Amino acid sequence: MIKIGLIGAGFMGSMHASCYEALAERYDFRITAVADDDPEKAANIAAKFGAAVYPSGAALIAEGDVDTVDICLPTYLHFEAASEAVKKGYNAFIEKPVCLNESEADRLLALQRETGANVMVGQCIRFWPEYRELARLVRDNAYGPVRSGVFRRISPRPGWAWRDWLHEADKSGSAALDLHVHDVDFVRSLFGEPDSLKAEIVRQDGLNAHIFSLYRYGDAVVTLEGGWDNPENFPFEMAYRVRFERATAVFSSASQPTLRIYENGGAVVEPAMDGFAGAADGPEGGNISSLGGYYNELAYFLDCLTAGRPIRESTLQDGCDSLRLTLRAVASA
Repeated sequence: MIKIGLIGAGFMGSMHASCYEALAERYDFRITAVADDDPEKAANIAAKFGAAVYPSGAALIAEGDVDTVDICLPTYLHFEAASEAVKKGYNAFIEKPVCLNESEADRLLALQRETGANVMVGQCIRFWPEYRELARLVRDNAYGPVRSGVFRRISPRPGWAWRDWLHEADKSGSAALDLHVHDVDFVRSLFGEPDSLKAEIVRQDGLNAHIFSLYRYGDAVVTLEGGWDNPENFPFEMAYRVRFERATAVFSSASQPTLRIYENGGAVVEPAMDGFAGAADGPEGGNISSLGGYYNELAYFLDCLTAGRPIRESTLQDGCDSLRLTLRAVASA
């Protein structure tokens, strides 16, 4: 049995707890420990699983009956918790972004090489059904090569973070690392490192509140936009438009159906979306309400651990490489 310690009981920790509840009949695991500096939040989640409660991630890692940790802490706390877990050889799931800077990334990778720990980073967009369908179209060359792509992730100003940590650049990396990194990672997973990149940033109160990146891959051009500088009542949207040689795929989380493919011959295809997206609700707060890709990524994590297979998707190396590429864009702006 896999024994999981959930570190962090805020919005993302609650989201992961909901996913584990939904996954309980599929895999042989238990949530045996929950840690948060808010004892009430930790106790509320722990009660669902009969888990022990700890006042901190450090205490859980040191004392908990666990062999796996799921780190859902604010970004600036990722490195410390992840490094302690990896030192003990625990399996680790680290929410994105993996950490704040390249130095922390290098040290985590070195620790993983030393211990052989299984580590996955929560780049959940790789597991979102509409993005998985796009990845399939690219992989199978279904409509010929990609000519251009536009990826967009737009949010209201986040007001749900514990102690407003998202709005302190040295703790979150602002919109670039917390929001834009989703699309950076997904585009990397499709096409690899770009031949060249440019970026521009809109700053607000000293933070990168909105970022526009442009990548070139040979003859193809891909743009990425991510921002959270909109009013509180502005609806969150994630979207893409990808022009293939023989079709254009258009996705928007704000539309129904969410994905349409416009073929050159005039046909319009509406692919059936598999996976768990929209099938159940997660906790309130944040900008995503369905379990969606969170469920799918944790199912993949548990599947790998159960079968004794190495994690090959959204690896620690992937998370670190996507962090580096995002930081390159910020530095170029």
